[in-house]
Amino acid sequence: MTTWVLLRGLTREAGHWGAFPDLLRAQLPAGTRVVALDLPGNGVLHAEPSSMRIETTAQACRARLHAMGIPPPYGVVAMSLGAMVAVEWAAQHPVELACGVLINTSLRPFSPWYRRLRPRNYGALLRLSLSSPQPARAREAIVLALTTRHPPQPNAVLDHWAALREAHPVSRGNALRQLAAAARYRAPQRAPLVPLLAVVSAADGLVDPRCSHRLAQQWQLPLAEHPTAGHDLPLDDGAWLAETVGRWAMRHGG
Repeated sequence: MTTWVLLRGLTREAGHWGAFPDLLRAQLPAGTRVVALDLPGNGVLHAEPSSMRIETTAQACRARLHAMGIPPPYGVVAMSLGAMVAVEWAAQHPVELACGVLINTSLRPFSPWYRRLRPRNYGALLRLSLSSPQPARAREAIVLALTTRHPPQPNAVLDHWAALREAHPVSRGNALRQLAAAARYRAPQRAPLVPLLAVVSAADGLVDPRCSHRLAQQWQLPLAEHPTAGHDLPLDDGAWLAETVGRWAMRHGG
């Protein structure tokens, strides 16, 4: 049976998926395993150095699953930076992946820099990365404003995110290395030999939705679009995302 692997984005960890793993599990065949992995430098791996190469991060995910005794095939649900890792994984080791879902990602060479990360967010992101320490909840409030449009129970979300930040602080160096890896990564011109679904939030204020549209056009991928969600689609409407992934996976061997 396919194991589903969840990969988050820049400086985010497994805990930031919130209720989504359970929502996805409910849309998949009974007994399907869903595993949320942390990228090196994030979550339980926050003390490890992040790589400046997406290729190395993909290898680390494969090694982690092997160490956990979880064999292929895998289905991957990945967003933003995590989706770059999923693309590289699919390109280099397609036999391991049954299918993959790429959420709100942006890839060179298909989209220009000013769409891959909207310039209006540079100031807030620099303050998060370089400013003097702020209370965890205040920092997470900035992230919430940047990445969501209608999060359920935002105060509870902020409490949870602040607790994650305090338990697993991501160093400034690791945040910058992850940002550099995302900026440097160049995807293949041709789509990997793995069934892929592009998912985009029409109201994403962090990454221009046209990045996902351009990727779907270049690689001839099916595209699902949420009309009102922000960048953190699993938080803004996890039920819609889980249903979309589950319905698509049933048609593509996942």
